Formats: sequence, C-alpha cells, structure tokens
Amino acid sequence: MMNTTLSFPLVIFAMMPLSFLDQCSGTDSSAALGVLARDRVALTATANEIVVELPVAEGTPVVTGDVLVQLDTTLQMAKLNLAKAELEKTQATKLKLEVGARKEEIAIAKAKVSGAAARLADAEAVYARNSQLVTNSVVTEARLEQDLALRDSARAELASAEESLKELENGTRPEDLAVAHANVRAAEAMVQAEQKTLENLTVTATRNGVLDSLPWNIGERVTQGSPVAIVVAGETPYARVYVPEPHRVNISPGDSLQVKVDGLDEPLEGVVRWISDDPSFTPYYGLNQDDRTRLVYLAEIDLPNASSDLPAGVPVQVTVP
Repeated sequence: MMNTTLSFPLVIFAMMPLSFLDQCSGTDSSAALGVLARDRVALTATANEIVVELPVAEGTPVVTGDVLVQLDTTLQMAKLNLAKAELEKTQATKLKLEVGARKEEIAIAKAKVSGAAARLADAEAVYARNSQLVTNSVVTEARLEQDLALRDSARAELASAEESLKELENGTRPEDLAVAHANVRAAEAMVQAEQKTLENLTVTATRNGVLDSLPWNIGERVTQGSPVAIVVAGETPYARVYVPEPHRVNISPGDSLQVKVDGLDEPLEGVVRWISDDPSFTPYYGLNQDDRTRLVYLAEIDLPNASSDLPAGVPVQVTVP
C-alpha cells in the first residue's frame, strides 16, 4: 500500500497564498522595470568623402549648429562652380532674348536684303535677254535653263533675307522667352541643390546635447549613409520601462506615474509620453492565458523634474496601476 502522508512543512507551503509566494520569489508584477535613457541622434554622411577635420572632442557639450565633422569639399565645390556657370549661361541667353536684336544686326539684315534684291534684278535681266537670243539660236536652251535656275535661286535668297529681317524687327517670340525663363529656373534649382550638398559635407549638431561618439578618424573615407557623429540629446533623461501585460490596459499616454530611480531617496514624477501597442516576445495570439501574463509593453516616461546630471542606464522601477 502506498504511503500518502505529507510532511508538515510541505503542507504549510501548499497552504500559503499565491500572492505571498510571488513576494517570496522576488518578482512583482505590479512594477514596470527599466532604465534611464536619452535620445541618441545619429548624424550620417551624405557622400563618400574623406574626413578632414574633427573640431570637437568626444564627451564635449554641443549646441545646435556646432560643427562636429568636416568632410572634403573639393569635388563638390567643382560641381557647384559648374552649376553656377550654367546658370550664368542661361541668364545671358534670356537677357539676349529680352533685349532683342541690336540696330547693327538689323542694319546687316537690311544690307543682305539689298544685296539679294540686286542679284535677283541681275538674274532677271540675264534671263530676259537670253530668252530673246535663244530664238535666234545665239544662246542654247541649256544656257537658258541655267539662267532660269539662277533667277529662281536669287528670288529664294531675297525672300529668305526679307524674312530674316522681319524676324529681327518683330523681336523674340513669347515661346522662346518662356523656354529661356524655364532654363534659368532649372539652372537656379541646380545651383541650390549643389549648394545644399556642399553644406551637408559640414556635419553640424541638430540638437543640444553631448557629443557621444565619432566613429571615423581624420583621413578615413566615410561611406554614404553611415553615422559620422552621435549626439546624446535632451536636457533631462526619460525612463524606458517594460509594462507587464496585465497592466497595459490601465496605462495611456499622458498618465502620471511615480518613477523610483536607483540611488535616489525620493521617487520622481513621470508622465507617459508613449507606450507600444505591440508586445515583446511571442505574439499574444500564440500564447495561452498563463503565458500572456509574461508579455511586456515598452513605454517611455518623461521626467520633467529630473536632474540633468542623471546618467543613462541607471535602473528604474515604476509602480503601475
């Protein structure tokens, strides 16, 4: 016969409340644990260029606009000068169309018309004279055909000269002027783009903070898109904590919570600025009821009254409703 007698200590342990057991185990499901954090701003390179200057040392406080990294500008300066030259070219063309033809150009066109008219008169006279002589067989039919061709060519030359004169006297067409204006605007946009690219080679701080890291050394060629300076921003840190799943429904952005920071005697007043809608680890729909209690939701809590000297990474504990 099997002996089913339980020892006295085991019976006492089985009769203990679950809440008491949780406390004895060292876990507290009503607390959200995490650390102090600060925003890390990664400033990336916009071109594959060589680092030529690092004017600020790591760990130095910086303000918006401070130069942190200077990349080589030689190639980009050449591109900018080329764009400026193209802009000057399009502006000159537009000005020429706006001003129109000079009086000297019109005088030249009139002289061409007069010359074409004189050549036409001579060609007509030769053709008329040879037309009389061909009947007497003094001039051949072939010669007369040549004279006819010369007369017609002289007429066409005169017509072309007259149209060229009219074009100069009438001025620039509105369509040509519109194209010139468009070319100038395109060239101006290109100069602005090249100027912006040049400015981006001077990497400056975009927020107040502390220069945390300079991943590249002077003389190294950075890769486009890689971080060249990292700034830890923000006057005060915030708490990044993980809220247990049973308490997620009770917390919303804007809620006030007490944040206990290791090393401080009094808790800090915090305001929830963001809490994730997605749980960490396994998706909730793939877990049973017991497993779901182990899920956590990342939250960020502002600490407006915290000291600016508090370092990031210090453990915190938040009592959640």
